[in-house]
Amino acid sequence: MSIEVVVPSLPESVADATLVTWHKQAGDTILKDENLVDLETDKVVLEVPALADGVLAEIIEPEGSTVLSGQLLARIEVGSAASTASSTPAPQPASVVAQTTTPSLPVEKNSGSTAALSPAVRKLVADHGLDTQKISASGKGGRITKTDVLNYIKSQPNNGEASLSSSMASSVPSKAAEATPMPTLPTSDRAEQRVPMTRLRAKVAERLIQAQQNTAMLTTFNEVNMQPIMDIRSKYKDKFSKVHDTKLGFMSFFVKAAVESLKLFPAVNASVDEQDIIYHGYYDIGIAVSSPRGLVVPVLRDADLKNFAAIESGIADFGVKARDGKLGLDDLTGGTFTITNGGVFGSMMSTPILNPPQSAILGMHAINQRVMVENGEMVIRPMMYLALSYDHRIIDGKEAVSFLVTIKDFLEDPARLLLNV
Repeated sequence: MSIEVVVPSLPESVADATLVTWHKQAGDTILKDENLVDLETDKVVLEVPALADGVLAEIIEPEGSTVLSGQLLARIEVGSAASTASSTPAPQPASVVAQTTTPSLPVEKNSGSTAALSPAVRKLVADHGLDTQKISASGKGGRITKTDVLNYIKSQPNNGEASLSSSMASSVPSKAAEATPMPTLPTSDRAEQRVPMTRLRAKVAERLIQAQQNTAMLTTFNEVNMQPIMDIRSKYKDKFSKVHDTKLGFMSFFVKAAVESLKLFPAVNASVDEQDIIYHGYYDIGIAVSSPRGLVVPVLRDADLKNFAAIESGIADFGVKARDGKLGLDDLTGGTFTITNGGVFGSMMSTPILNPPQSAILGMHAINQRVMVENGEMVIRPMMYLALSYDHRIIDGKEAVSFLVTIKDFLEDPARLLLNV
């Protein structure tokens, strides 16, 4: 019996997808739920699993193809032996795709089952020249996760902290590194190499231009003394982690402060739709996360109904999903307000760009010890610059400044967030 492998249903906001990598070739034996092919959309990489055990009889669409929802990708002969499958070789990808796509590695058997590697894991394995047979798999169905690879690298006697640090850095690249995978340039003087943008980078570029052209964007700045929050974290972080099984970070305080401030200034939580203003009665907070594919903004839904532990757990889950390429389309759609943290990369101050159709975005920055004057005396405090970019079409300057000052006040007196006052 033959079954068809088709492109899964794509949401209305995603017109098509690019076929990035075939993990199996025509004639290969496959197992049910094994990843056959990666499809890249403007937002996420989708895995298309096998629906049954059998043989990949025929590949219809080659790597590099643009495909639509429901389009036929391949055919599987259920239960057939590899020798009965079609001997037709898989179509070769275009050369330009070959230059910009991480090469497929042979699928290794790990702990007695076939381990299909995600794009991020394949790249990490290739970069370090690892044998997947030696890596213990903790993922579903015997899959090797990126955490498994990082733990394996760390355990090797000669790799040391430098290799692990390099690996972790690759999972949260700098803004420059996010544009495209860095090509290997010829050694001749004044070398150049042209590579196409990834779909994600192209979509980011499109939305940034859209934000600049279609909004009246301004930015206001302030600074916040982080000592009160740091004192709370220092006192309770161990107990918090033990009770809630998640770390107590800074982001939960910023999310809480943003939500409470948005309640007081509803225009900052609103969006423009042609000649109308849509005021949202809910608080879905986008958290900007750097992933191997680039910057993505998963959405923490109903943040006003979550406690600190739920917020921290949700953000940690986003980080893992982004690192392993597991963010779904539902994770990345919607959002009424965004928080981005350039401080993790050492940024002292920046002007964040709006995430349309949202009307405001909060930028966090690095915490630095600075001399401040309190009650006429000079003291040293851990200070952070805050930036709020906003759409001046619906948010007045006074409103934007007051909103940012309110966030500052909540952060410098975090007991108010706990007491809801």
